[in-house]
Amino acid sequence: MRTDVVRTYKDIHSWVGIISGLALFIAFYAGAITMFEEPLQRWASPPPAIAAPPSLERTPELVEKLLAAYPDAARSYKVFLETGPEQPARVSWSTGTRGKPGITYYATLAENGALEVSTREPLAVAQLVDVLHQQVGLPFEHEISMPIMGAIALLYAVALVSGVVCLLPSLVKDLFALRLGKNVKRMWLDLHNVLGLFSLPFHIVMAVTAVIFAFHDEIYLAQGTVQRVGAPTVERRGPPPSGKPSVLTASDMNAVRSALPPVELAQRIESQLPGFNLRAVSYEYNREEGPHGHIMGTDPRYGMRGPTYGMGEVDTRTGKLIEADYLLGKQDAWFATVTSFFALHFGNFGGPTVQCSYFLLGMTGAFIFYSGNLLWIESRRKKERKAGAVEQTRATRILGALTVGVPLGCIAGISITIAAAKFLSGLEDLATWHSRIYYAVFLLAVGWAFGRGAARAGSELLWFACAATATIPLASALGGYFGGWNHGDATLLVDLTAAVGALAFAVMAVAARRRAVAGSRDSVWSIRRVAATRA
Repeated sequence: MRTDVVRTYKDIHSWVGIISGLALFIAFYAGAITMFEEPLQRWASPPPAIAAPPSLERTPELVEKLLAAYPDAARSYKVFLETGPEQPARVSWSTGTRGKPGITYYATLAENGALEVSTREPLAVAQLVDVLHQQVGLPFEHEISMPIMGAIALLYAVALVSGVVCLLPSLVKDLFALRLGKNVKRMWLDLHNVLGLFSLPFHIVMAVTAVIFAFHDEIYLAQGTVQRVGAPTVERRGPPPSGKPSVLTASDMNAVRSALPPVELAQRIESQLPGFNLRAVSYEYNREEGPHGHIMGTDPRYGMRGPTYGMGEVDTRTGKLIEADYLLGKQDAWFATVTSFFALHFGNFGGPTVQCSYFLLGMTGAFIFYSGNLLWIESRRKKERKAGAVEQTRATRILGALTVGVPLGCIAGISITIAAAKFLSGLEDLATWHSRIYYAVFLLAVGWAFGRGAARAGSELLWFACAATATIPLASALGGYFGGWNHGDATLLVDLTAAVGALAFAVMAVAARRRAVAGSRDSVWSIRRVAATRA
């Protein structure tokens, strides 16, 4: 391959990496954490303030008392076969919609058999981490952030292609090379190359699926337009618009009560879906469709759209499956293909082994984007030195501050808002609280990096990230001491992972300080350069 071609691709790789690298760091770091969304939800869930859930056999008694006291719940309520701190009741219903969650009500039976109802806002901390992943850290509305994320994903794909082309001429020689020594740039480059190459299939999957998720509305619109070309026009009249839902009559309530009890419904569903782990059933009613519902669960034999997203529609009077477009093992080729994109992106297959692998690959990806910025800055220093410059340009200093502030601000912000979940329980609008905490810490770190400079802020913010991450197990310890809550395996997993992360940041902080004190004077990472300039 000609040298000028390789040089062109290297320039492309560098610039698209610089433009998209910091946003991708946030996406990958937050995405790695979402691999353990369920343990995190359990860790952050306060103990239920209501009586223990009744057995599944007593659930019809609970539902009957619920509908008598809250007839509007008949429109849609859920029965959970599996309960826990994150889902403390056997039956729940919500006042919100899919796009805007409202108040969730939990119903159970007290010891004397009376109906007991409590409310709780949706848990927000795991949702915030997921939104940061989806929107690459952008604090805008979802409709605004997703096209931007899609553009970044396209740049990500370009960076992958150009990076492979750059590596091809020296692929055999440098494939397993990892030269540790005084040449720090060479070491960073070897790490960047070997990690990027061996995780290339994972990154291709991430890039392709991210573009599809970002532009799926436009893709479906184009598909629908093509399918309608030449098709006869049919006038479809929907139901007339209405304000508040109509009041359920005695006839409606009798229809609602005609649904099978949960135990029998679960048995009929399991007979149709052997191997499917049913976790919840929603009982729904409207006058057009009558009693019906949706089932949710998992099946280890198939990839899923989400951690618990194996869904199908059933007739709750007979238990017969009505629709299986999203039901694992029952999908046609089109829906199975769409589901595979979700499963590959979110790692919803293969159980804990794949989850742990995706977690490590996500953290590795975040490191690749961070190291890419470091390599660009060091390459600029080499070029400027050849040109006779003894100081880094303003653009290099700005990029150095962003390279330190954005990743470490993201790490510290996520850690502190997770730890805060132990102390925010009971407050209203938890999602706003968690969002404000994250962005306050994030902006503080970025401002600190600009105020102190990349060289000084590097080690300081690493120590800050270390302390912030250590607050997670500290919150568990304090919560247990002051009468808070801990939930067994979930607490151990989250706290142990955070403790290992805090230790890793401490080691990196020591190394960053050593580099700042003993590094080359003309490096943006050198304190000596700053001191000499000020003198």
